[in-house]
Amino acid sequence: MHNAYFHYNEPKNEPVLNYAPKSAERIALQKAIADLKSQTRDIPMYINGKEVRTGDKKEIRPPHETGHLLGHFHAGDASHVTQAIDAALTARKQWADTTWEHRAAIFMKAAELLATKYRFKMNAATMLGQSKNAYQAEIDSACELIDFLRFNVHFLSKIYNEQPLSTQGFHNRMEYRPLEGFVLAVTPFNFTAIGGNLPTAPAMCGNVVVWKPANTQIYSASVFMEILIEAGLPAGVINLVYPPGAVVGEVCYEHPEFAGVHFTGSTGVFHSMWKSIGNNIAKYKSFPRIVGETGGKDFVMVHPSADVDAVVAGLARGAFEYQGQKCSAASRAYLPSNLAEEIKKKLVAEVKTMKMGPVDDFTNFVNAVIDEKSFNNLAKYIDGVKDANGKASIIVGGGYDKSKGWFIEPTIIEATDPYYVTMCEELFGPVLTIHVYEADKWEETLEIVDKTSGYALTGAIFSQDRYAAEVMTQKLVNAAGNFYINDKPTGAVVGQQPFGGARASGTNDKAGSLLNLYRWLSARTIKETYVPPVDYRYSFHQAD
Repeated sequence: MHNAYFHYNEPKNEPVLNYAPKSAERIALQKAIADLKSQTRDIPMYINGKEVRTGDKKEIRPPHETGHLLGHFHAGDASHVTQAIDAALTARKQWADTTWEHRAAIFMKAAELLATKYRFKMNAATMLGQSKNAYQAEIDSACELIDFLRFNVHFLSKIYNEQPLSTQGFHNRMEYRPLEGFVLAVTPFNFTAIGGNLPTAPAMCGNVVVWKPANTQIYSASVFMEILIEAGLPAGVINLVYPPGAVVGEVCYEHPEFAGVHFTGSTGVFHSMWKSIGNNIAKYKSFPRIVGETGGKDFVMVHPSADVDAVVAGLARGAFEYQGQKCSAASRAYLPSNLAEEIKKKLVAEVKTMKMGPVDDFTNFVNAVIDEKSFNNLAKYIDGVKDANGKASIIVGGGYDKSKGWFIEPTIIEATDPYYVTMCEELFGPVLTIHVYEADKWEETLEIVDKTSGYALTGAIFSQDRYAAEVMTQKLVNAAGNFYINDKPTGAVVGQQPFGGARASGTNDKAGSLLNLYRWLSARTIKETYVPPVDYRYSFHQAD
């Protein structure tokens, strides 16, 4: 009998393991890497709880070691998208009717499995498939994904307990239903945690999901699907498919039961999604929820009072961790003339100490970019500096090599023109562009920071002058959805810094917070009157 109210306490963030030499976790992770490299995995799609193999196999190779074959995934087509939608809709009623504590238990168990049994396998899969070093994998595919699962359960329990006022003689209550139809989750390569959160957040709310990951993230996505199945996720609730993205969109956006999309990826693709959904709006049973986190051209604005060493560390980490392939990575920096030479000297020296190579060698700070397309795009921008006509120059790095993997050296470009192309366009790689401004014109420079890019995802300011910090915070109010003071613009933690940006960076629905979960719920208000009136007349109608 369901006659109790269930509450899930606010969890603590999953502790980050340090993988120090000879530590137990380092030995376990190295073994997991070796185990995966010794296999050639055959990765199916998952539709209605069943493994689906098409025979159309696509190779998966580590970006940092393209000579090694990790395995194959089975590519799908439009028919598999249709099968996934049908499976989801068949599962919908029973899943939506499942009581909250039983839905929650599945995701809490998945978090425990990930924290224990699967931690090193998941980290190893992320390292090999997406070329992350041990620390970057740990904070992503272990800690952040665990946090998403646990905190979302907590947040959703708070939403369910949020109820309206009831006055004497009446009872008011709010039900939070899933959306009517299915949700499409389209996930990127750069964060395994995002790959796990985008389908599970709607599913936790009672929705059924078709999940299309980036091909370059399928290796780790399949491991997470194994975890969900072991945790007890019913067949058809989340269906993992690998057709081309355009094919998935074409089938889903034409379907009358399309209820929403949870997306992280490029701004251009999101524009296309929105247009397709708009063109099909009359076909749908309800207005779809469109939730997206897209691109960024993230800034670091340095005030003349800033601490030089803090700026150097913030830029070194913010720009070059995970090869600058974080949506939040520092991509453009504005240095005051009174500090610029010291900052540049120290930053260049730091960059020259950064080791680059495969993930198996834990001493490497930088690994490979994700694929050849990204490699070629970054090489084009680096080569373009040679023809910049004095507007820009490379002060460190600039090398690239694809003989063994997609390696781009950490590169810093100094632009004399604040609107030089690499100050404006999203690069998504280990390339930072800096511009030196006159120190007494820092307030005017804020206007340049604000209008240079159409994006507004993350940004950071460095200042030891509190009045200046307040001015910068106010003038850049619309320039970033996640804003950092005296810190790098990366590293948002679930429950601490809900993540998302506006303008061309997305709908700012803040993954890792209640705000995101509200988007996957449809509320129904119910009013019950204990003793209803039996006469339409009010007292004031009576004659004197």
